[in-house]
Amino acid sequence: MSLSVARNRAAVAGILLLFALPLMAAVFPDPTIDDKNLQGDQTAVLAGGCFWCLEAVFEQLQGVEKVVSGYAGGHVPRPTYEQVCSETTGHAEVVQVTFDPSVISLRDLLEVFYTIHDPTTPNRQGNDEGTQYRSAIFYGNPEQKAVAEEVTRAFAPTVWDDRIVTEIEPLAEFFPAESYHQGYFRRNPGQGYCRAIIAPKVAKFRKAWEKRLKP
Repeated sequence: MSLSVARNRAAVAGILLLFALPLMAAVFPDPTIDDKNLQGDQTAVLAGGCFWCLEAVFEQLQGVEKVVSGYAGGHVPRPTYEQVCSETTGHAEVVQVTFDPSVISLRDLLEVFYTIHDPTTPNRQGNDEGTQYRSAIFYGNPEQKAVAEEVTRAFAPTVWDDRIVTEIEPLAEFFPAESYHQGYFRRNPGQGYCRAIIAPKVAKFRKAWEKRLKP
């Protein structure tokens, strides 16, 4: 993602979420973890391309308390956006989603996650190419790892025909992105990228997941 370079993801955006309504009926055989029984707010850190797009979707879900755009999965402390885009730090663009598991489970979040980005293209989302755009789930504990593996094994293949390349790895540290990235779509609805790419994607998401939206 770049503020100065247009990144057209229309081809991907056009197919994402078309499967969402039938997928909501998907059944997981004997879930190993019932994370709706967890107490207190939990966090999930997810990478699926542009963090503006992920943030714009997740913050609209019931049970989601906060979404912060940032960086994870790299080896340089407190990286800048420019460093991450240079592909020298190993970080991915991510969102940190704080949620109430009594309202929405990690499994629910991951089902949404797998319908709003393409997890079959290594280091790429549409025209966005680079390791910072990889698909990844960063887990914070063994329970989150188990849920991530289960959803990736049982749910994602019902959405996508090609091999899932989403990485599932432990979260070492999450670094918030610069302030101008936070709430970008909400604050800049008239910006060209927001109008052309994010707005249509959000509209499709809202139609597909209407019952899970905040009032």
